[in-house]
Amino acid sequence: MKNSELSTCFQCGTCHASCPSGRYTSLNIRKIVRDSVKKDVSDANELWMCTTCFNCQERCPRGIKITDAVLTLRSEAARKGKILPAHRKVCKFLIETGHSIPIDEVHITIREKIGLGSPETVYKYPTGLKEIKILLRSTGFDELIKE
Repeated sequence: MKNSELSTCFQCGTCHASCPSGRYTSLNIRKIVRDSVKKDVSDANELWMCTTCFNCQERCPRGIKITDAVLTLRSEAARKGKILPAHRKVCKFLIETGHSIPIDEVHITIREKIGLGSPETVYKYPTGLKEIKILLRSTGFDELIKE
């Protein structure tokens, strides 16, 4: 994401008004956009509150790729080791199980009752977990999330 694109933001507030996370968290996407042009926002906890719903990006009158920028800013923060503990926990769970969010036995049973069966993941293909671990290790993801 080029800073030049973010610098075209005229701070209309459409992104902030469109943000469902901003209603429930400290996220002010408008402020993140503004601040990221001027300074390093890697330490901003709000950066991790974005659910990447794309509302802001779809509604931006300037066509700024705001969600893409947030993902880029998060990547930069992660490379600096600045990941919120809750997100780090999700990442570790992904490495251990192949899922970022667990599917418990209750939900697997419900899926089976309604004809969905196991999801097309390591639940259905348990041998895939080894491949996921190899992939995450080969990209350095496991090292990235170490505390």
